[in-house]
Amino acid sequence: MTEHHLLVDIVGWIGAVALLAAYGLISTRRTEGDALLYQLLNLAGSGLLMVNSFYYGAYPSSGVNIVWVGIALYALMRRVFSSSL
Repeated sequence: MTEHHLLVDIVGWIGAVALLAAYGLISTRRTEGDALLYQLLNLAGSGLLMVNSFYYGAYPSSGVNIVWVGIALYALMRRVFSSSL
């Protein structure tokens, strides 16, 4: 295993843990869908998994994670602009 493979694998695992943490928080009702922590976990997790899946040529997974990043960014921007009004 090369250094790059190891780094990309670590990035992917961190992303997976972040998404699972977000899912766990929302499923156990420990957070709300518009909570900052929830959206940041989704953004970070999907971004890191996007890097991993693109590196390994898993383009359908990359596509899903691109959309996931977009949704998280939209939710975060909506949160920022609604709180500044």
